[in-house]
Amino acid sequence: MSTERHTLTGVIGQDLLRHGKLPLILLVAVIISAVYVVTTAHKTRLLTAEKERLVLEKNVLDIEWRNLILEENALADHSRVERFSSERLGMVHVDPAKENIIVTK
Repeated sequence: MSTERHTLTGVIGQDLLRHGKLPLILLVAVIISAVYVVTTAHKTRLLTAEKERLVLEKNVLDIEWRNLILEENALADHSRVERFSSERLGMVHVDPAKENIIVTK
């Protein structure tokens, strides 16, 4: 009889290295894939939050653009431009008799 004492972890480790290489490789593969899944899920959540922020920013910019278009149309109105030119700049319509038309060839 042998008086050597072996620890349980030592016996399990020797048994795995001797007879259980495939389960050990599969265990490592499962752990690696689990870490990859967690990392991918985290990145996906971050990208989703960034997308939502960008969509909100796009909506704000779209509303601002529409307001600027309305303002441009209001400022470019023909009657407003005519009133501004006559009141502030003192411009008047030209008499057709004083008009000169130049044609170049």
